Amino acid sequence: MAALLERHRITETVAADLNTYLDLPHRIEVTTRSCGGSGYDTDTRRIELCYDDLTEDRELFEHAGDMSTDEPVAAVARETLYHEAGHALIDTLGLPMPDARAEEDAADRFAQLMLLRDGRPEGEQALLTAARAYDLAAAAHPDADPEDEHAPDAARAESHRCAIYGAAPPRHPNLATPLRTDCPHTWTTTRDTWTRDLGAALRR
Repeated sequence: MAALLERHRITETVAADLNTYLDLPHRIEVTTRSCGGSGYDTDTRRIELCYDDLTEDRELFEHAGDMSTDEPVAAVARETLYHEAGHALIDTLGLPMPDARAEEDAADRFAQLMLLRDGRPEGEQALLTAARAYDLAAAAHPDADPEDEHAPDAARAESHRCAIYGAAPPRHPNLATPLRTDCPHTWTTTRDTWTRDLGAALRR
């Protein structure tokens, strides 16, 4: 996994994107290693991307019949790093969250913001790929872990697709369904809420 991340320059690309967009009062370190679960450590202000998580994602894609798994795993790694960066921002900026589930949802929405804010096709594709990974995980593990603070995998997948459609409905007619009628409003709320919360940290 280390070689895959290096080939695709995942951590460098994400860090550069965040540094271009934000000017934070504290340094946030990003590391990649073998560990039991990717996350953000509030004590060290460190984001950890775990090879073990990416290996599980690769196995999901392989089981689904993907001939090449490098590109989808790289896309999931990007989405994961942006999600954990959302946690880092909530901590660094002292953003109030009513509970752990609300913070996880907000971190997912930050990943959506970072991947969709410029309207680049590669960002949209990365988010679609992450949504597919959540769908595959939901099918492989239909019983949600009651200890998991995240939304169920299927719900996270749908949230990502809603954001993609909501950000640019004309580009994604294949995602249009009656249940996604409100997605443009949902996306606007996501974008405006995070932009407001980031406040002075935004580079102008």
